Amino acid sequence: MYITCLDVEGVLVPEIWIAFAEASGIPELKKTTRDEPDYDKLMNWRLSVLKEHGLGLKEIQETIAKIDPLPGAKKFLDELRTFSQVILISDTFTQFATPLMEKLGWPTLFCNTLEVAEDGEITGFRMRCEQSKLTTVKALQSMGFETLASGDSYNDLGMIKASKAGFLFRSTEQIKADNPDIPAYEEYDELLAAIKKAMK
Repeated sequence: MYITCLDVEGVLVPEIWIAFAEASGIPELKKTTRDEPDYDKLMNWRLSVLKEHGLGLKEIQETIAKIDPLPGAKKFLDELRTFSQVILISDTFTQFATPLMEKLGWPTLFCNTLEVAEDGEITGFRMRCEQSKLTTVKALQSMGFETLASGDSYNDLGMIKASKAGFLFRSTEQIKADNPDIPAYEEYDELLAAIKKAMK
C-alpha cells in the first residue's frame, strides 16, 4: 500500500515567490527553501519585505493567477495517480495554492495557512505541524502505508530520506552534491519510471 508524497513548488509548479519577485520588481524575494533551510526564518523575512513595500495577499494572488503548472506536470500527475495514491505536501499556504490546484485537477494537498488582516496585509502564518513533510510521511507510515517521496529543496530531504524510496527532482547542484545517495532526476518520465520501479 503505497502513497507517493510530492513537493509542489519547483516540482509541479514554478516557485511562487520567484514569480512574485519578478512581477513586483523586488529581486531579494527570489530567495526560497533552496537557499534558506530554516523556513520560519525565511517566511518572517519575506513578511518584513512585503510590509516594507506595502504589499499584501491581493498582489501575490494577482501574480499566482497568471502562473501555470510546469510543462508536463499535470500529465505526470494524472498518470501517477492511475497507479499510486498521491499527496502533495507543501510549505506553501492555502491562500496561494488553490488556483494552482485547480489547474492540476484538484489533487490532495497538505499545506499551511496565512494570517491576513482585513486590509489584506499578511500578518503571520500558521504551520500545520512541525517539520510538516517529515511528520506527514511518518504519520502515513504509522497507518500502514509505504511512502515514496520526491522534492527539490532542503525542506524535502526529511521526507525523502524517511521514505522507502526518495528522489530529488530538478534540484540544485549543491543539494545534489550534498546528498549523492539520493537519485536525482530532471524529467517527469524518469521520475515516473523510478517510482514505478520502487513499487515493484
